[in-house]
Amino acid sequence: MPSFVLEPDRALPFPADQRRVAREVYDQVKDLPLICMHGHVEPEVFAEDRAFADPAQLLIVPDHYVFRMLASQGVEPARLGVPRRDGGPSETDSRTIWRTFCASWKLFRGTPSRYWLEHELVEVFGVDQVPSAETADAIYDAVAACVADPGFRPRALLDRFRIEVISTTDAATSPLEQHARLAADGLGDRVLPTFRPDALAYLDRPTWRADVAALAEVSGVDTGSYDGFLEALRARRAAFVEAGALATDHGHLRAGTEPMEPATARALYTRVLDGGAASGAEVEAFAANLLFRMAEMSCEDGLVMQIHPGVLRDHSSSVFAAYGADKGYDIPVATEMTAALRPLLDRFGTDPRFRVILFTVDETVYSRELAPIAGTYPSVRLGAPWWFLDSPEGMRRFFETAVETAGFYNLSGFVDDTRAFASIPARHDLYRRVTAGFLARLVLEHRLSLDEAVETAADLAYHLPKQSYARR
Repeated sequence: MPSFVLEPDRALPFPADQRRVAREVYDQVKDLPLICMHGHVEPEVFAEDRAFADPAQLLIVPDHYVFRMLASQGVEPARLGVPRRDGGPSETDSRTIWRTFCASWKLFRGTPSRYWLEHELVEVFGVDQVPSAETADAIYDAVAACVADPGFRPRALLDRFRIEVISTTDAATSPLEQHARLAADGLGDRVLPTFRPDALAYLDRPTWRADVAALAEVSGVDTGSYDGFLEALRARRAAFVEAGALATDHGHLRAGTEPMEPATARALYTRVLDGGAASGAEVEAFAANLLFRMAEMSCEDGLVMQIHPGVLRDHSSSVFAAYGADKGYDIPVATEMTAALRPLLDRFGTDPRFRVILFTVDETVYSRELAPIAGTYPSVRLGAPWWFLDSPEGMRRFFETAVETAGFYNLSGFVDDTRAFASIPARHDLYRRVTAGFLARLVLEHRLSLDEAVETAADLAYHLPKQSYARR
């Protein structure tokens, strides 16, 4: 049977001269600590510090990058252990789930998931066999033995993975109990919350009124009025700051930031809270208004904004009905950002108290819109290639289209944006390799010296994320 061998030069450029220089650059940055300021590992993973359940629950069930690929080939998510919320059956035997995954290994050829999974299996779990139907059980047993080891508990892996700091993503209504436990255990400066108010931004969400009520309960502020609603959000932000938060996170469909007249916002808020309906235009206007108000509050409390619009969530209504949100059926849409962000940037773009990091999954806006915005507004940093663009070719295209206009030092560095904890080192490693390859080309074209390339690679991997996410 074929054995796993990770090539030392994997993902480095093919031309020999460029690869040689890339290797020199990569070797200088590969062991730098990881700064993980945008991700979705749940805080209870670290607060409870329990052993991971088994290989399937660690590597497959929580990772929509994995099960969406199999779903595209007709494998129902339920067969991969994804829980159903409609009462239907879902596979509960983890070994069976693992066998299904291994038998489908060839589906990941050419994808970044293949790179991440190979790195995890070999570097993290010591697997030396290529996944297949024949090797599935042996690999399962090897991974299971690792996760049973006390040295593989989540807190221990923070050290093993060289994670200096990691942020979770938490609803505005979160009581932050897990983060309080972490702070009591001395990890409050290492595992940080991130404030995400998306559930409160869209008036047409079925749970909006319940979420507003939850906001009132957790904040202790009456949300019966629009002004009370804003004050409750301000109070929750203060609680997040107290818990160590450095940033907010906003995953709106559109990038609009036009503020509403306060009287109009008050009337709309009251109407919907009282059971009335909002038109589609009013829903979008309220969401845009909330982004503007969040920027106002960032100037007050120093939290760095992260805005990542342009994804139509839960594209399949039947999958959403069966499994809920975040099940791989989120699809990018074309996103206009220049006009959409102008109200926010016109007001706050040169304010030294403000910082916003802009992400996109619409590559067409890198060179046309986002690089010019980041290359002129001092408050703006351009976020890393994210989600569907977190791939070797996606990252190369990002550097090629953004750097000439934005420069390296208006970038925010890398974010891994993952729920799959064990994949974090693999994702950062791939970014560092692609970065080294791009910088090597600039060295060979006599546009950078080797020393400058090494310094830039270290800044992108480590220093720029720390600077970009530092509270203002």
